[in-house]
Amino acid sequence: MSDALTLLSGDGSVASTALNEAGEFNKPTDGLRSRVAYAAAHVAPVAWAENTPGQPAEIDWDATLAFRRNVYSWGLGVADAMDTAQRNMGLDAAAVRELIARSAQVAREEGGSVAVGVNTDHIEEPVASLQQIIDGYRHQLHHAEEHGAVPVLMASRHLARAAESADDYRRVYREVLGDATTPVVLHWLGTAFDPQLAGYFGSTDWREASDVVVEIITEHTAKIAGLKMSLLDADAEVSVRERLPEGVRMFTGDDFNYVGLIGGADTPDADQPERSTGTTRTHSDALLGAFAALAPVASAAIQALDAGDPARYLELLQPTEALSRQVFAAPTFYYKTGVAFLAWLNGHQPAFQMVGGLHSARSLRHLSEIVRLANDARALEKPDLAAERWHSLLRLNGVDA
Repeated sequence: MSDALTLLSGDGSVASTALNEAGEFNKPTDGLRSRVAYAAAHVAPVAWAENTPGQPAEIDWDATLAFRRNVYSWGLGVADAMDTAQRNMGLDAAAVRELIARSAQVAREEGGSVAVGVNTDHIEEPVASLQQIIDGYRHQLHHAEEHGAVPVLMASRHLARAAESADDYRRVYREVLGDATTPVVLHWLGTAFDPQLAGYFGSTDWREASDVVVEIITEHTAKIAGLKMSLLDADAEVSVRERLPEGVRMFTGDDFNYVGLIGGADTPDADQPERSTGTTRTHSDALLGAFAALAPVASAAIQALDAGDPARYLELLQPTEALSRQVFAAPTFYYKTGVAFLAWLNGHQPAFQMVGGLHSARSLRHLSEIVRLANDARALEKPDLAAERWHSLLRLNGVDA
């Protein structure tokens, strides 16, 4: 049993800090009420398999699906087969389809909600026509619908390359949404997460692009359950949130500013943008990769909102934002490494491995800071196990722990 953590400093020297006890969190007995919250889950690979760059993903299905069952047990929904699961970064098309089918089955068994990514990434050619893109979206959309999942129309790299104007975005989304048989969530992913999506929705200025997004949603309100914004810009999110039609949720994907965005008017002491006078859109719901690493804390915080206790919400969730900012630090698209690292520390997968070899994307010093902040935020679910695993990684890399 350990009572201390060994951490790396900036110059490579080591220091010791006290290992905090795990947070005392209770699972909800009747679900979460005040917010809809999805944790965007990752996949755990078979540790001994050929999960190297460019190779098809070999997934440890037992660990991957057990992780989703754990998320459901905390009252959260699961967002699956999205960028957290390494879409366009190691998760190939065949693995995506199998993940959606398996994850949807687990959702049915657990009585939870699963939202899954719909994209065009199965199209092998880097350049495609608008009609090919429409057909590609439809292909994946129908697969999601067949399995009873909530489709999330992700931003398409093919569309970003092919679109010559905002009208091309309007056409593609109009035709795909017209074919949807169940309400979908639109996903606006910023360039911090994927530089290839620059100018999505027809402009590099979020204000101009937001006009197109809101227009598409307004034209198809009956087909749209929500918008997930992942621009890491709280002011932009609040601005768009206030313009959404009634009944369309704003799902924050802002892993830097989620505490105030989710708390909204219920947490006036939280750091958040000002809202327009008289607006009825006073908070965001959540669809966050950060929540996959923070399920117990996130659940407890939302339970506090359910109980009308904003001070407890802030006490629990505010410390996690520094941890999330470290996990999602630039280059932000490597945040997936931190999510998998925390899953390993917390005992949700047997090895610190990722498909595509992506576990090598962050430095030991970066991971050390994640350990420190997770310890501060009570996000280490089994502190002794986390310390043992972290110290073993240090020793493997020649650091005396």
